[in-house]
Amino acid sequence: MNEALDATTRGLRTFVSDVVDGFFQITHNGFALLGLTIVFAALALLARPDLRQTGEDELMSWLESRKPVVAVAAPAPEVAAELDPTAIERTTAASPQELPKQQAAVAYWLSKKYRVAAEPLSALVAEAFDLGHKNKLDPALILAIMAVESSFNPFAQSGVGAQGLMQVMTRVHGEKYESAGGTLTAFDPVTNMRVGVKVLQECIARAGSLEGGLRYYVGAANQSDDGGYAGKVMAETERLRQVVAGHPPPVVAPTLVKAAPPKPAAADPQQIALLSDS
Repeated sequence: MNEALDATTRGLRTFVSDVVDGFFQITHNGFALLGLTIVFAALALLARPDLRQTGEDELMSWLESRKPVVAVAAPAPEVAAELDPTAIERTTAASPQELPKQQAAVAYWLSKKYRVAAEPLSALVAEAFDLGHKNKLDPALILAIMAVESSFNPFAQSGVGAQGLMQVMTRVHGEKYESAGGTLTAFDPVTNMRVGVKVLQECIARAGSLEGGLRYYVGAANQSDDGGYAGKVMAETERLRQVVAGHPPPVVAPTLVKAAPPKPAAADPQQIALLSDS
């Protein structure tokens, strides 16, 4: 009985020993084979650079395909909107150096007196001379009315609704703005000037004289006193004529707060009819 057990034990030990020896033998031979494979592969890659490059590319592609996907946040919206490249077409400004000498002199003189940039004033001066030529009006008169009415502020508005450079009563003369796109164009400097000149022509024609026309224009046709409005406009017109003639008078800045012309809070029906008829 004991002899059988001992034989079995020796047999198991021999089996285990053979298995372990075989495992180490196989492992040793496998590592040797792997080493030889690596050596041959290295020699092949050194001899063939093109194979090395191909292998590197395939390896990088394999690694990239297994890279974890990382969520990318959407780009933040731009803070500032892009500028409109057509804005220059709507800009009411011009270089004084491009104007005729007389017009440039007027633009510079008005710029100093009313503390307004010469470039936008240059565009207004050029338009005033063009309108004066077409409508047989003194451009100095047109500019003088703008000076007295708004001090060349295209966004000016009086308490009774006169708007823009020439302080036209938009609610009375709204139809004159229709061809330009509506009454909001009263704040477009050039459009306001053109409508203002039309109104001025009508006022002068109905009054029969320049000073009478200015009284109609300011809304004081039915009043005994226009608050000195016509006198202010005529005085400024004369100063501008001197500038055109090459004899500019001294620049005297106007007061910051200009007394409003005596336009009635509600124009009487007769005056509205006179001013709004085309």
